[in-house]
Amino acid sequence: QVQFVESGGGLVQAGESLRLSCAISGSTLSGRTIGWYRQAPGKQREWVARLHYNGDTHYVDSVKGRSTISRDNNKNTVYLQMNSLKPEDTAVYYCNDYFITYNWGQGTQVTVSS
Repeated sequence: QVQFVESGGGLVQAGESLRLSCAISGSTLSGRTIGWYRQAPGKQREWVARLHYNGDTHYVDSVKGRSTISRDNNKNTVYLQMNSLKPEDTAVYYCNDYFITYNWGQGTQVTVSS
């Protein structure tokens, strides 16, 4: 069973940075495209970034230029480095396989104060 465990969130001030981690168990990263998603209070979950199995990366416009998605195959972990955080980045962040949606993890809370 493939599982995703997110961590690294926290309470930061606007302009600061966070690195989110997505640890994958029950499978390897090999051949997988992993996406990061977020859900703000009262809003639907939205896609934020994805890292294709071939290394290609894509970002939603609102985080483009401020975020970097990467992976460590040895640790079976995908990261999302977020810089210059804004209050509108406040949300619970999740990761999942981009093409095959497995059960969602508990996510990691990111709160950005102004």
